[in-house]
Order: sequence, then structure tokens, then C-alpha cells
Amino acid sequence: MKTVASDFSGVGAFNQALKRLGIEYDEIFACDMDKYARQTFIHNYGEPKYYPTNVYEREIPKESLDIYMTSPPCQAFSLAGKRLGKNDKRGILFFNSLEFIEKNKPRFFIFENVKGLLSDDGGKTFSEWVNFLGGKSVNGSPVLFPYADAVDYHLYWKVLNAKHHGVPQNRERVFLIGIRDDKDNNFSFPAEEHLTKRLKDVLESEVDEKYFLSQKMVDYLSTRSDNFNNGKINYKDENDYASTITKSSSSIDISDNIIKVIAFGRSEEEKIRRKEHFKKTGLDSGSFKDKELILKNQEYYDTLLANPNPQKEGLIFCGAIRGRGENNEQTLELNNSDYTNSITTVQKDNVIVHNCITEAIGRQGSSSEYIDSCKKVYQSTHQIRRLTPRECFRLMDFPNSFTWPVSDSQAYKQAGNSIVVNVLYKILKNLNI
Repeated sequence: MKTVASDFSGVGAFNQALKRLGIEYDEIFACDMDKYARQTFIHNYGEPKYYPTNVYEREIPKESLDIYMTSPPCQAFSLAGKRLGKNDKRGILFFNSLEFIEKNKPRFFIFENVKGLLSDDGGKTFSEWVNFLGGKSVNGSPVLFPYADAVDYHLYWKVLNAKHHGVPQNRERVFLIGIRDDKDNNFSFPAEEHLTKRLKDVLESEVDEKYFLSQKMVDYLSTRSDNFNNGKINYKDENDYASTITKSSSSIDISDNIIKVIAFGRSEEEKIRRKEHFKKTGLDSGSFKDKELILKNQEYYDTLLANPNPQKEGLIFCGAIRGRGENNEQTLELNNSDYTNSITTVQKDNVIVHNCITEAIGRQGSSSEYIDSCKKVYQSTHQIRRLTPRECFRLMDFPNSFTWPVSDSQAYKQAGNSIVVNVLYKILKNLNI
């Protein structure tokens, strides 16, 4: 039975990783001040025997823990924040975790934070973290002149991206792993793996209509700009295309992650012509360029494929809806990835676009009238929706058995504040626990 505890526990990604690894553990305490996160935590794991709300009032157990997990609030160090660093009162919460390590001397500790921590104050903030936490060695190199107040730990740190560890989300976080000096110091971060799970694997098959944007907002977004090649939405010429299945959390302000699905088909007349030509000559007269826009009246979505070849049906793009220019007007921005951008605490960070069908790329000899008709069809047929809370938690690698007794807005926040479970799982697996 391993003794564990966590500060800034959130909704228990640490607990999920321990359970997945099959480690029997005694949770000495969890700590979080967010009342809604506490509700979700208790709902899934039961109430810890000691569950304080304030890390400054939390007692430090005398007996050393096996594992101490902490994730100080990242707002003070986030690239998207105000970059106040140590001058922000939230930033000094690091030193509260450091005090815990000094006094409790856990066998292992794990810190998690945003990648922006590395560049805060020109890198000085992160250097201080490393100097205080790695009194014995850092990434295998002995520390010859440690800080007087440094803890006697061997420190390993690295930026890990969820997309390299089995989860289709572009989420970079820095992890700092500490091993007490009297314990086995043999640790390596998990190796990167080829991503096999795709966006289509996290999407729900049935989604409540409340997650879809109004047609007015969809129309606005679809007319914001005219150059898809620069990541926009509308057509510039017959070689451009835009049909979007987006990947995002809530409303549209700074939404991130769009999935774009391109579907092609041949008209019935074209199918008959090709069939007759094949009978007469034994040759197929058709080619990809013969495919053109076919409207589909169906109550289901075609299979989504993650394939970077734009001449494949069902192509998926990731992207973002972001404000640009003096008036911060919103536009859709697309890219060719098979994963989402980082899930954040802001629910406005991802959208999904359905039923977006457009003309074949590379079609030759298309008339301006045909292109105009494609634009009209595009603007009238596609639907954009937010990610559902379930999809957000799937992108944080929480199992479907994980549930939440709170509102959607709180669930979005909880997912964005959490840690990708599989990344923690792989780190724990590599520790000699």
C-alpha cells in the first residue's frame, strides 16, 4: 500500500493514473479550494479522510509519503496570461509545495505546469524551480554547488506533449520529477509513441442541439474571409476548398480546434457515363477530378478519416477560431493536424463543424457560377458546435466511467485545469515505486 497525497488536486487525474497502473494506495490527503472540483472529486473517488481547501492551512504529515503530486496554478506562468510570474501572488504557491517537500521528504514528487513556465522572466523563474528542487542532480548531471535551501533530490524535467503519448491533443506541459537521494535514482521519461487515436475516436455520435451554434453565428464565420490557403474559410478560386468539422469546447470568442471534413461524390449522370464507357472500352474514364459536390440528405455523418492527403474523402483538419485585427473579428483558422489544440479552462476553445461538403480539390474547368453555387451550399449546409464536456474529458484521457455532478461550464473548466491521465500514468510506470 503506497501513501500518496496531492495539492491542487482538481478532479483527480493523479488518482486516475494510479488506478490505471493498478497501484493500491492510501490517500493521506487531497487539497483543492474549488468547491465544484471538490464535488466532482468526491463524486468519483469518495471524500478523502483529510480534504483541506487551503494549501497554506494544510497540515504536513510527519511520516514521509511515497508520492507527492502538486500542480500549482499555472495562470501566473502561462504564455496566455499576464506573465507576472513571481510578482503574482499565485506564482509563489510553488514555494508552498517546496516547503512540503522540505518537511515531509516524500520518496518521489511530481510537479506539473504549463510550458510557459520555462520562459517566464527570461527563464529565471524556471531556473529557480530547478535550483530549489534539484539539490543533488538535474537530468542526470550532478549539482556541484547547490542552493543552500535546495532539497536533497535528484530532479528530472521535460516538456511532454499529449499527442506524443496516445492522446489526440496538442498539449505541452512541463513535468518535474524528484527522487529522494536515498532511493533508486534510475529514471527516464517515457518514450514518445506514434499517435494512433484520432479526433474521430473522441467524438460522440449523438450530440444535444444545445451545443450547436446559431445559424447567425455560423453565417458570420463563414463570410469572414475568403482565402482557405491562409487558413480561412471561403473560396478564393476553384482550387480552394472549405468544409469544416470543428473541434472545440464552448462558444466562439477564442475558440480553438476545428475539424474540417471534405466529402466528394459523382453525380448520377457521371456514374452512368463512366459505366457505359467501361462497357465499350474496358477502361475507366473517371478520375479524382471528375468528382464534384453532391449534397447528402442523411441523418448520420460519413466516417471521418484522419489523412493528410487532400484527395481523400473524409479529410480532417484541426484549427482555431480567433479574433484578428483592430476589432478582434472572429475567423476560422485551419491546419492539417490529427489532434486538437490544448484544452483550456476557457470553454470557448474548440468547435466541431458538421455536414460541410464542398467541391473537389483540383477540379479543372469549373465555372465561376459553379464556384458561387458551392459557396452558397457551403454557407447553408454546415453546422458548427462546441465540444461536449465528455469529449473534453476524453481529450484529457479520462475514462467514460468518470462523471461530474456539476454544470457544463464547470465541467469545461475542470477538464482544462486537469492533467492528461496517460502522461501521468506513463511517468508513474517509469518510477521504481
